[in-house]
Amino acid sequence: MAKHLEGKNAVVTGAGRGIGRAVALELAKQGAKVVVCDLGGSKSGEGADAGPAQQVVAEIEKAGGTAIANNENVTDFAAAERIVKMCVDSFGRIDILVNCAGILRDRMTFNMTEQEWDAVIAVHLKGMFNMCRHASRLMREQKWGRIVSTTSDAWRGAPGQGNYSAAKGGITSLTYTLAGELGKYNVTVNAIAPIAATRMTMDDEVKARFKRAYESGMMSKEQYEEVINMPGPEYVAPTVAYLCSEEGKIFNGKVIGVQGGRVAVYSKPFEIAGLYRDIRKEGPWTVDELIRLAPTLASVPLNIMG
Repeated sequence: MAKHLEGKNAVVTGAGRGIGRAVALELAKQGAKVVVCDLGGSKSGEGADAGPAQQVVAEIEKAGGTAIANNENVTDFAAAERIVKMCVDSFGRIDILVNCAGILRDRMTFNMTEQEWDAVIAVHLKGMFNMCRHASRLMREQKWGRIVSTTSDAWRGAPGQGNYSAAKGGITSLTYTLAGELGKYNVTVNAIAPIAATRMTMDDEVKARFKRAYESGMMSKEQYEEVINMPGPEYVAPTVAYLCSEEGKIFNGKVIGVQGGRVAVYSKPFEIAGLYRDIRKEGPWTVDELIRLAPTLASVPLNIMG
């Protein structure tokens, strides 16, 4: 079997567990040398543990690959630079950056604390910026690079996850922006919106919640079994490896949904209806006019594109 990333060097954040771990293993399987970066904190981002990153490195080495562990915190701008530098110093350059680091602090927005908001935004969104800021400079100079970040279907809205959905929306927008800035340098920037069973999505607490929903009649047996048997992150990793390959250059500025046997491309936000007038002749809309005409916009179906 061909190794599609032979000679490439990668940094994967959040690589100690879940999707990040699966991605690091797949990139190494495809021939890349990998910096396995993970602070080793809890699901909510508390604490630190060097063990998870070291374990992934051991798995890669056992399979014949090359990897080193890094336990820096992506929320720290200077630490992000050191992570990138570790890749360059150890392997010669950085070709691939995959941003998987993330935490959850779910709460309805009207109950959320400032710290719960800041912590989630810092890891997901600022962490992506920090890593991309330092990696993209080098990729631009060498005129080759692949950046893949992890957004979520939650970017379209997720009650009880205002901080998370806002961070994921920011990641999507930043992906679009970076793709426009870097595409002419042969650096592609894409995002995946994965659905997979990990400690963040399918721990004992989440399973119990779904079980209660099923037992109370809020979910059918089929819906419950589909959720409980959600495929794991190993189904996501090959798509990331493809986006990081030479062949993956045909994708830039895309959000790719990945779940089990599904690989799908999201559309960008687009205008679906409007009211228009010549402001030089008619001036601005009045409130009375909008009261009369705006309902025609509100009635347009949001799934107009099918």
